[in-house]
Amino acid sequence: MHRTIDFPNIGIHLKSVGDHITIFGFEIAYYGIIIGIGILVGILIAALEAKRTKQDPEDYYDMAIYAVIFAIIGARIYYVIFSWDMYKDHLLSIFNIRQGGLAIYGGVIAAVITVFVFAHVKRLSAPLLLDTAVPGLVAGQMIGRWGNFFNREAFGEYTDWLLAMRLPVDAVRGSDITELMREHMETVDEVSYIQVHPTFLYESLWCLLILVLLIVYRRYKRFNGEIFLVYLAGYGFGRFWIERLRTDQLLLPGTGFPVSQLLAGVLVVASTLLIVYKRKKDRYFD
Repeated sequence: MHRTIDFPNIGIHLKSVGDHITIFGFEIAYYGIIIGIGILVGILIAALEAKRTKQDPEDYYDMAIYAVIFAIIGARIYYVIFSWDMYKDHLLSIFNIRQGGLAIYGGVIAAVITVFVFAHVKRLSAPLLLDTAVPGLVAGQMIGRWGNFFNREAFGEYTDWLLAMRLPVDAVRGSDITELMREHMETVDEVSYIQVHPTFLYESLWCLLILVLLIVYRRYKRFNGEIFLVYLAGYGFGRFWIERLRTDQLLLPGTGFPVSQLLAGVLVVASTLLIVYKRKKDRYFD
């Protein structure tokens, strides 16, 4: 397999980008390492935010243990459900996540459920917990997307614009290659290449913008849960248009419509309406 990754229109040429390291004969995927780094950074940011808002950071360390476990399970379940044809004849492969196959929305859904259960048991405010944890969540997403870079996955349709990414055909899944990509396929020194939208990069940069937005928006917060709703609306807005570009979409059965795009659109509308409603209600009772 050829290991080059190029961004030809901005002059970046990476000659050898591996997808794992080997320690004592055991392969450790960069995907897992990066996800792990994203999780640790997210937990630390949540703890710092808890300290800043005069809460107990230990509550967030405790909550993170459960939230991370169930988020990974939820992300995998979401992915498997909407990619069932890939797994129905190879059920044991469901448990192999070293090559990718985690859906962010599945992880978010499972993590939110975990937060509400944790809050109920500890007699804490779930909306406040979500507000405090969400900057760490989006930072973790921003970092975690780079796991897709090393796996050569989560890319979009053919493009020749400024940030176009060029990949060797033998380094990507055949199911992710479209007819348009094949029409523009180039062969250099007997190696075939496709050129695509680096949607993992778009989403990582979008998460960075959302993180900045959340930090700025904190001073305008009117009710607990508002920062989390801003995240749902902001991330959903970006995910809606980024998802349209991807060639590995998880489709809603029987419709051919990307399920994450549908969910993103619903969350944008619902979160925005709830923010407007709550702010108007609070203003009325001021």
